[in-house]
Amino acid sequence: MSLLLDTHVWIWSQEQPDKLGPEATRLLTDPQVALYVSTASTLEIARLVAIGSVELTDTLIAWVTATLDSLRCKTVEISHAIAAEAYDLPPGFHKDPADRILAATARIEHLTLLTADERILGYPHVETLDAQS
Repeated sequence: MSLLLDTHVWIWSQEQPDKLGPEATRLLTDPQVALYVSTASTLEIARLVAIGSVELTDTLIAWVTATLDSLRCKTVEISHAIAAEAYDLPPGFHKDPADRILAATARIEHLTLLTADERILGYPHVETLDAQS
């Protein structure tokens, strides 16, 4: 199995692991599960830190480096194909640009998106798993 972590799942895994369900926790620690994070999530976290919605224990780049290493995550860059797919998703997806990039990344890279976002979980055109299960 290969999972793309939604931004909040990435943050929760490091800062608030109690928000994750037992199955999500198991998957995040299973060495047989390949984990991925999009550079869009780093951008989203940078925005949240800048506006004071999220506080990290270190600088953003140090936090990113340390957490990617501790989770054994690979990075998925925003490619031209992902950028185009983000606004060419099948109907029914909401307008949030970061979520659109994550959904497009999951579709293009054939990953399952681990999220607790009900709007994404209810969207039938991307493989998802509930991070609170």
